[in-house]
Amino acid sequence: MTSVAVAGASGYAGGEILRLLVGHPEVEIGAVTAASSAGDPLGAHQPHLAPLTDRVLQPTTAETLAGHDVVFLALPHGASASLATQLADEVTVIDCGADFRLADADAWQEFYGSTHAGTWAYGLPELVVEGGGKQRAQLAGARHIAVPGCYPTAASLALAPAFAAGLAAGDVVIVAASGTSGAGKSLKPHLLGAESMGSMSPYGVGGGHRHTPEIEQNLSRASGQDISVSFTPTLAPMPRGILATCTAAVAPGTTTAQVRAAYAEAYDDETFVQLLPEGSWPSTAAVLGSNNVQVQVTVDERVGRVIVIAAEDNLTKGTAGGAVQCLNLAKGFEESLALPTVGVAP
Repeated sequence: MTSVAVAGASGYAGGEILRLLVGHPEVEIGAVTAASSAGDPLGAHQPHLAPLTDRVLQPTTAETLAGHDVVFLALPHGASASLATQLADEVTVIDCGADFRLADADAWQEFYGSTHAGTWAYGLPELVVEGGGKQRAQLAGARHIAVPGCYPTAASLALAPAFAAGLAAGDVVIVAASGTSGAGKSLKPHLLGAESMGSMSPYGVGGGHRHTPEIEQNLSRASGQDISVSFTPTLAPMPRGILATCTAAVAPGTTTAQVRAAYAEAYDDETFVQLLPEGSWPSTAAVLGSNNVQVQVTVDERVGRVIVIAAEDNLTKGTAGGAVQCLNLAKGFEESLALPTVGVAP
């Protein structure tokens, strides 16, 4: 059995990782850790994890995490880098934060305002890269993996095939709605039920959202040239889910049939990315609790733009499911092990 520790187990991402690991036949769950919640029973923070409710949250230290084969870091941005350096080289470390996602140190400095910690293998297996390959090749046996952000997972899977096929020509505009769990579990006045119920609101407007350079990095890898992105996130009155509307200019004469063919080639063999039949459109309800991403594509031929809609559960495929998928690839397990392909309804 592979022993696994989860740092940040009291939060949404850590809880979702544990939900999936409970059903993983190759994994033994070891230490579960937290910061201010250390000493509490896990059940006080994650009462839905019935098999683990009696576990006691331990402090998040290198000593607590030592001795495990795999360590998941579900920590705030900026907290993973110093802890990761204290873990043994032979440990597989899977970081759900942003610390190691970006390759460009200047972009990190601009959007995060601190020293760049380095770059790890990027954990989005289905990402199409220039030349027709996929990011999956970089994850088999990897010891250090950076799990993508939730918005970049949806947006990158939505647009990368068009760029890799030479059908998209830049001028990328993305507007995406996320459930409130994407902001984490810390108490924030604007996330109170009285503030968020029955209301949608934008944030990070004007190019300031920290996921922007990550999306640009992924689409640039797919196209082989620098791609800039206008990204506007919005907060939706739902606990989980992302619906991303992604558009880009296309070469003159590009048709919906050509674009659909490129997406079929990219995703027909993928377990967790589904190109929907023509006439069907993604919804967050259809992917709730699953590791799936639903995608639909069309071309607005009048204005020459490709339109791709993608839906995912931000806590599953957008965070924890992506992390467990990376665990499976890194340790040589079957890639879909312990990952649900069936959602929850209603």
